[in-house]
Amino acid sequence: MNINDLTDDEIIEIAHPMWDDLVKYSNKGQYGKFIKKFSYNLLLGLNEVEMGKQFAHSDLARNLVEERDFLGLIRRGEHVTALYRVRSTAREGEWLGRMVLGYENGEVRIFAASIF
Repeated sequence: MNINDLTDDEIIEIAHPMWDDLVKYSNKGQYGKFIKKFSYNLLLGLNEVEMGKQFAHSDLARNLVEERDFLGLIRRGEHVTALYRVRSTAREGEWLGRMVLGYENGEVRIFAASIF
């Protein structure tokens, strides 16, 4: 199955709760719950030591505002990227949140996620 076969509304219905969980578990520093929906290949590529440092020391990653502004979807191949405007309670300004979704073994998984 290809996620791009879904309508924008169907993708948004899946993406928003997944993004909200990333923000919630990032703020709480709950690494195990944060990576719960990551694809197998993304998990293989993670450096757990670096991720642990990010959770422990990043003002941005631990202080994200839960309200988000959805900016849109970008469709490419077998993946779709959901874009969000992100704010922090600890740092002034705005960031771009990106989450790449696709199917893995019949289930929608996160293939990439970042804030920059």
